[in-house]
Amino acid sequence: MTPMSESRLPTSFMTPGTSSFADFLGVQAPDLLPSRRAVPSGDAGDLAPHGTTIVAATFAGGVVMAGDRRATMGNIIAQRDIQKVFPADEFSVVGIAGTAGLAVEMVRLFQTELEHYEKIEGTTLSMDGKANRLAALIRANLGLAMQGLAVVPLFAGYDLVAEQGRIFSYDVTGGRYEETAFHSVGSGSLFARGSLKKLYREDLDAEGAVTAVIQALYDAADDDSATGGPDITRRIFPVVHVITAEGGARMPDEEVSAIADRMLASRMQRPDGPAAPLT
Repeated sequence: MTPMSESRLPTSFMTPGTSSFADFLGVQAPDLLPSRRAVPSGDAGDLAPHGTTIVAATFAGGVVMAGDRRATMGNIIAQRDIQKVFPADEFSVVGIAGTAGLAVEMVRLFQTELEHYEKIEGTTLSMDGKANRLAALIRANLGLAMQGLAVVPLFAGYDLVAEQGRIFSYDVTGGRYEETAFHSVGSGSLFARGSLKKLYREDLDAEGAVTAVIQALYDAADDDSATGGPDITRRIFPVVHVITAEGGARMPDEEVSAIADRMLASRMQRPDGPAAPLT
């Protein structure tokens, strides 16, 4: 029979220490961290599927984030229904752009990081604290990013202290930037932001914000081949998360499809979308 002492977890697992799960993993099992894995020299960017456009916008009661469903590998559509927007915790959400496999792993590590902190400290991280933790994970991936395997997420959530929705963007070095009103990342981000510049208003409600980001994703897909628009035949629509003071949740596909269907019907009359007033 195995002695009791041999069946227990190692002492390091039972000893109070850092509130960062990533730091703990770096000491106990560094090979499990995505950034510690060796890859061949050279540019490996075209060897893995990439996620593309993510859009976020604030509204009076919170923030909304949406992502298209297409993943590409060079000039090939690698997947038509990939999920790019994930809950980070109860009051925040993260969208992925860049190398899809590494991005999903980073999201899972980030989710565990926030949960680990809450269990160790007995409280949740502030919005700025969450944004900083994600920046550290991105910074650790810099070596792989230099070989073409970059991950550039978009982070958003409801700040319970400030009582408002907030959006944070990043660069491949882990630089963190707070955005105002709306932002987008990914290959179609230029077109999505241009769309939101004419559609966004400060008095939008949750449904209005969702409609605006879906319109923006459609405009991005109209000009960017790596961004997927609503797939009517397969009934594949963007993944949309809404976060308010009550918490965050993914909007049901039925509600997203209803908004997308109305948008597409209006585009039959105005293919370029709604026009913004000049004043």
